[in-house]
Amino acid sequence: MTKLATLPLEDELGDVLEKAMRRAGLSDELVAERAGVPLGKILDAIDYRPDLGCDELRRIAGVLQLNEVGLCALGSGQYPVPEIGALPFCVWPLRMPHGIGVANAYLVGECGSSRAILFDTGAGIEALEAVWPPGIKQLDAVFLTHVEAEHAGGLCEIVERFHVEAAFIPLGAKAPCGRGLGEGKTHTCGPLEVTAFTTPGHSAAHNCYLVRAPAANGGGALLISGDLIFAGSAGCAHFSQEQLHTQLRRMLATVPLGTVIAPGHGPLTTAENELKYNPFVV
Repeated sequence: MTKLATLPLEDELGDVLEKAMRRAGLSDELVAERAGVPLGKILDAIDYRPDLGCDELRRIAGVLQLNEVGLCALGSGQYPVPEIGALPFCVWPLRMPHGIGVANAYLVGECGSSRAILFDTGAGIEALEAVWPPGIKQLDAVFLTHVEAEHAGGLCEIVERFHVEAAFIPLGAKAPCGRGLGEGKTHTCGPLEVTAFTTPGHSAAHNCYLVRAPAANGGGALLISGDLIFAGSAGCAHFSQEQLHTQLRRMLATVPLGTVIAPGHGPLTTAENELKYNPFVV
């Protein structure tokens, strides 16, 4: 694993509250009434001016069925982001500006090799070139988590530039130069094994990918989670609230606790950390 600077969380307290209220189908007025919290405090939190104490956040968590420990940690600015341990391969996060935040793509390959696999393509080849590690000269495959502008830009240009033979997209997605990969399908690239999981919710066609090195002695796995799981939050449910949260819980329960999670936005985390603290995991 390359040494990484810590990114801020993708979502602040107000973002999580808004997502949770949409999931629950409750207005801010109803949440304030049921939690016994002044409406103005909830509105201030949504406007990125939080002044909610932990007792108030616990009551809000009860109304919205959120993890109260994680919500209190988020509200106090102390959400834990874990130390990321060694993996049996190298990971290069490619962090590209997107709006007021950052969108992530990832290169994964044998340490010391000039070959790698690319997960998502950012907004396009120019954005990728600005953050591309000079040691990576060849791509063995490209995998898209979903077809969205900041995650799938320039796919065909990248395939052509690197003469990529295998470019995969979620089944049901539409993108040139890519072919569908469904639940449980595994693709092997040298010592690396990539398994697809169908995880609709943020979009109708969305995949997560579990990356392992089966022949390695020890070491963990990497979950490319796209816009399903973030450190301290979950993606927006543009397609289905129910499916997104079902898939979030499923993936965290499926992978080993020590699995490193590489999200589409925000910092790396682990499955164990998000099971303990993610507000949407109860």
